[in-house]
Formats: sequence, structure tokens, C-alpha cells
Amino acid sequence: MRHFKMDAQSSGHKVVGKSLKHESAIAQVTGQAQYVDDALIAEQALHAYPAVANQTVGLIKSIDIDAVLAVEGVVTVLTAADIPGKKDIGPVFPGDVLLAEDQLQYHHQPVALVVAESFDIARKAARLIKVEVEADETKPALLDVEQAVAQQDWVRPPFTIKRGDVEQGFAQAPHRLRASMTLGGQEHFYLEGQVAYALPTDDGGVFVKSSTQHPSEVQHLVAEVLGLPFNAVTVEMRRMGGGFGGKETQAAPWAVMAALACKKTARPVKLRLARADDFKLTGKRHPFTNRYDVGFDDQGTIIAADINVTGHCGYSPDLSDAIVDRAMFHSDNAYFYENVTITGQRARLNTVSHTAYRGFGGPQGVMVAEALMDDVARRLGKDPADVRLHNLYREGRDLTPYHQPVEQFVLADMMNMLMTQANYRQRREAITEFNKQSPIIKKGLSITPVKFGISFTVQHLNQAGALVHVYTDGSIHLNHGGTEMGQGLNTKVQQIVAQVFGVSADRVGVSATRTDKVPNTSPTAASSGTDLNGMAALNAAMLIKNRMIDYMVEQLGAEKDSIEFGDNKVSYQDGEISFKALAQQAYMARVSLSANGYYATPKIHFDRNEGKGRPFFYYSHGVALAEVQVDTLTGENSLTHVDIMHDVGNSINPAIDIGQIEGAFIQGMGWLTTEDLQWNERGELASNSPATYKIPAIGDTPKHFKVNLYDSENPEHTVFKSKAVGEPPFMLASSVWCALRDAVASVADYKISPQMNAPATPEEILKAITAVKQQALNNAE
Repeated sequence: MRHFKMDAQSSGHKVVGKSLKHESAIAQVTGQAQYVDDALIAEQALHAYPAVANQTVGLIKSIDIDAVLAVEGVVTVLTAADIPGKKDIGPVFPGDVLLAEDQLQYHHQPVALVVAESFDIARKAARLIKVEVEADETKPALLDVEQAVAQQDWVRPPFTIKRGDVEQGFAQAPHRLRASMTLGGQEHFYLEGQVAYALPTDDGGVFVKSSTQHPSEVQHLVAEVLGLPFNAVTVEMRRMGGGFGGKETQAAPWAVMAALACKKTARPVKLRLARADDFKLTGKRHPFTNRYDVGFDDQGTIIAADINVTGHCGYSPDLSDAIVDRAMFHSDNAYFYENVTITGQRARLNTVSHTAYRGFGGPQGVMVAEALMDDVARRLGKDPADVRLHNLYREGRDLTPYHQPVEQFVLADMMNMLMTQANYRQRREAITEFNKQSPIIKKGLSITPVKFGISFTVQHLNQAGALVHVYTDGSIHLNHGGTEMGQGLNTKVQQIVAQVFGVSADRVGVSATRTDKVPNTSPTAASSGTDLNGMAALNAAMLIKNRMIDYMVEQLGAEKDSIEFGDNKVSYQDGEISFKALAQQAYMARVSLSANGYYATPKIHFDRNEGKGRPFFYYSHGVALAEVQVDTLTGENSLTHVDIMHDVGNSINPAIDIGQIEGAFIQGMGWLTTEDLQWNERGELASNSPATYKIPAIGDTPKHFKVNLYDSENPEHTVFKSKAVGEPPFMLASSVWCALRDAVASVADYKISPQMNAPATPEEILKAITAVKQQALNNAE
């Protein structure tokens, strides 16, 4: 176990740093954990379900609901005309309409809400709606991103960041290459789908249970759509069965619809999407089209890079502006580009609006850097690992394209350490020899680093609150603004509070996230849940602890420097007292044992007009080494070995952190290899079920899967010097894609860098193999 730097008052007590089990683990395993869909609903509760149009674009001429109203058990049908307040629920910029009224903008867009006595009645009746749509010849369906770019059809304007002189860099570079790649989207595939339950309150307000990563946004939108003040709406979220970004903004429409039906009928209303409709009605990870033009020298030093990343955003802005920003900010990944220009474009398409997903655009940017490194290495006949090591940020080469200095240089040490531990050099030689002797099965090997910036790129979201009560029996109540979606946030914050008070973690109870306990919260996203809410809880706990210390000094004659909290008691120079007894005595002495905590991330800023600033508080780092094998006749492939070293600073809970690393890696592998979203020529999602969309299964997990935590602490003042862990390891899966490319490159003795898009399905791999063989033949001629 690691040793953590603690304050002197808690130096002998270790709760932070221990691999405690997830606070809901037993309840989840036994089926006792309550999710929104598990909650008992009132006998008079109704069920709502969205009715959709089965066309893609056009002007809505009429919405015929007569057949729906004729169904026994249907109570009412609501349309946009029934909305008393805002009809646009765009989270940042307008454009996300709750119910289409005048214009249809994507296939399966909701146009009405059916409210009935049961889920089955509501869902079946919703299919009976008839929507007359007239084609708008001036606005045909736009489904091709190249066409959108050609027309400069954006949901938000393009944005460019730069450093140095790219043209001068190209003029100086002995070598230059250009390439492009497309990256597919990704379905969130959370175990618990979108669901909300709204109840009327006796003061005219609404109480909403929602499976959401952003309770405050749901609160605000419900209030604005219903024309109520924010204090008339309370949103509660105890736990989600997964979110991954898919419930940051995309949970809001269903909660708002449930609340709208609740307000109209004065009865409780539940709305749950069936899985197939959840696929069709919710946004995905943004597909991207990336292009890069790079100049470099004989050693592989990147002298100039001109990069363009284009997000396929769907019909509305949603969060696309910030997502493409983050893709731009991570197009360097871990590497210094001497002269660089990066442009981000946000293309509008007539599909559902794409949204946040683990990494928030960062993975799409990282893939540019990793593809680029492979291409440079193969052009020069070098090992890609060496080109990567050569281009890592280091002292003197430490300024990012957005002009934030890199201040921690650990990746070279991490890469070299992992390469030694996993015998990279020997395996590289053995695999090269194997591929020479094996005509059909080819092996690939790749090691890729990750440098991931931690903070919301929207500055005001970098804040959090928490509420802590100490009761007179010594038990502690904790509430914070973050949401638990299985990632262990509540467990970590529980450990932080227990550490401060010197009690065991089971003395700290964590309650459901509620907007009436901690207001104006940020979404649980950007890997910042523990950073923000942990620090807010630490602040609240320290306020109470300091009051208890002052009481001991004033009333018990304790010397302040002698007071130590630990093992559920408090000791001082004259003896000790149980934490329970101290809480009781402090209460009797009228000492407040309740506190609100607050935290705002320091140092961060960004001037968008200048394209300069410090958008990130710090960076998390990781390295992954992956080995694959590919059948060159079919494109079938398997991942056989993975070794990971990841930097989480001082881990608050190593077991939870390792679990997050493992899960993120496998999820990232799915994005890059098997998860293939497809829309047909009408703009309808064709891959809309587990039968047509493959996420990784247990059989896809490599037999050798080893994760080590890098021994370090965060140089910035974070909670117990820890680092975020939710999103950064997702990008470690780039090693799998690069290893597959390495195997394909071996077909032509590593002299050709394959053109291979993601996901690298067997079909895509076979296509790349065929192209490499043909190019090798052409070169030979």
C-alpha cells in the first residue's frame, strides 16, 4: 500500500488509499439497489411514451392523433402546443426542440407524447400517430459530412488554434506526408436506459426522479418548460446503471416530458424508453473525419503539423462546440509539434444530435496523433515506439498548441518502464520474425501513451458543493453534487470524509443527489467528479472538524497540536474521547455540526479569441502496450496481450481506480474495433439493437491483461494529491488499433502505413490488407 501525505492530525488513520468495496456493491449484487425504474410508483401513476415521425426531414403539415386517442387506456396526447414555457431545451445553445412542431430534422424525431394507464398501452398507441410531412426542396436531407463541409453547414462556427509558423515549418522539413481517417461514433449502451418519474407536489411544483448525470440542468429545464421558478422543481438521483456521457444532456428530454405530462394530468407520470427506441432517440459519440499534413526530419521530429478535425454533430449544437474543442486540444496527445495549426469544424447533419461520451472528443483528437506517429515511423523505417518517445513533451519542448505549458514529464519514464517490464524490444523482434515465417496469421504490437487534460473546458462548470452533517451518535451524513453511475464516486467521497474525521468509512452515509440539498451543480463528467465534489466535501468536513477542535481547546483544555482524529476516536495530551462522545458534547455546547462545502478549480482560463490559455488544471497520463493477431484471409482478429501503466496520482481507492482503467480500456477497444454505427440512406439508424451492434464481451478480453498504477502524486493541489481516472484510460485503447495497423503493415514488410479507419472491423482490416498488398505490387513495378 502506498503512503499518503496527510495532515498531522490524521497521520495515523488511513481510509483514503485503501481498496474499499463500492458502497453499493452488496445492494447491487443482491438486487436491493434501487434505480429509477425500480422505484414503487403510485397507484394512480400514468406512463408516457414519445410518438415519433418516420420521415427524416421536411415541413410538418399535420399531426393526427385521433387513432391514438381512440385506444382504450390512453389518457391524453400532448404536442408542442401544450408546452406552457420554453420549447427549446438546448443545454448551451438553442436548437434542441422538445417536440417537433414545424420542421422535422431527423428520422425518429419526437412529435408528441402519449400518456396512458400502462407502459405497453402508451408505447403501442404511440405507433398509431400519423404525421404528414411535406418535403422542403430548399432543405433536403443532409447525411454526408463531405457535403456538409462543402456547404459550410455548421451547428457552430469553425475554430482554429495555432502556435509557431506552419508554412515556414513545412519549408524546413525534409519529409512531408498527408493522410486522413474517419472515426465512427459509439452507442453508450448503458445497462439502465433513459427513465424518469415525475410527481406533483402539493405546492404546485414537481418532484422528479431522473437517471441523469446533471440533476441541476434537469431541474432548470423542467422549470423553464413548465413556466415555474427553479425552487418549485426538485430533482433526485440516487444511482444510475451507467451513463458514460449519455445522460449528461440526453436524460433531460425524458424527464421534462414526464414532468410536462405530470403537470397536465395532475398525476404521477413515468417515462421509460425501450432499448430499441433508446438507440434511435439518443445521441452518440460524435463520428469524426480527421485530416493531417505533417512535416518532419530524419529522426522523426515533428516540425510542422496542420490538422483538421470535423465532428459529425447531427441536427443541433447540443454539446458539440465543447466536444470539438476538446478534440482539438488533444490532437497533440503527448507530443510536441514545433509549428502547428489545428482547426475544428462542427458539421450539421440530419441525424439525432450527437452528445457527450467518455472522453468528450478527446479520443477523436488523440487518434490523430497516434495515426500520425505510426505514419512518420513507417515512412522513415523506424520503430513507432521510438518515434513516439522522441516526440514526447519534455523540458524546452513543453508548450501545447493552445499555449498551456506542460509541467509534468512522466511519460518517458512510464513508457520505458512498461517496455522493460513487458519485454517490448524482444517481443518486437520475435513478432517481426514470426510475421516473416507466417503467410496468413500476422501479429501486431504497439505501445501508445496518453496525456489527458482534466477540467471542464467550459470554465464555470469547474465548481462543486457538498453538505455534511455530524449527528450526535457520531454518524455522518454526506450529500454532494456529483452523481453515482457505477464509477465509485460516492465511495471515494465517503472515504475522503471518513479520513478527515478519523472514522471508518461505514460511519459515513451518502444520500441521493438532490437539487434542494446542493444547488447549482455541474454535471458529473469530464473525469472531474472526485476532484470537484471530493474537495467540496473535504472543505465542509474540515469546517466542522475545526469547530470540534476549537471546542476541545476551549472546553477540554486540549493543546491544539496534540489533537489527532483516528480509529473512531480523538486523542489529545490528557487522554482520548470517542468521536461519538465528542459529537454529543459539542452539540450540548451549541457547536454547529453541519456545514456546506464549496470548491472552485483554480488556475484555469482560456481566451477563445486568442486561442490561448490554460484550459486544464493538470494532466493525467497512461501507457498501454497491446499485442494482436490478424487472419489476413478474413480480417478476423484477436487481442492477446495488454499491459497498462496508468497515472492516478495518490490513489484514493486503488481497486476502484484499476476497475475504471480496465473498463475504460475495453470500452475504448470496442469503439475502435467492433462498435459500428450505421445509418441507412434515409437517415434511419440501422444498427439499433444488440443484434446489429456489437460491444465487447467477456470473450474479447485478452487472456493477459495487467494493470499497474504509476507511483506518483499529483503536483497540483487536488484532493489528497489524487488524479482523475474516469476518462483518460479510455484512450489507452488506441494501442489496439495501432497494433492492428502494425499487423497489417507487416504484409508489406512494414514499409507501407495502412489506410485504416475505425472501427477496425474485420471488413475494414481486410480492405486495408488488400490495399497494402496492391500498393506493394505497384511499388515493385
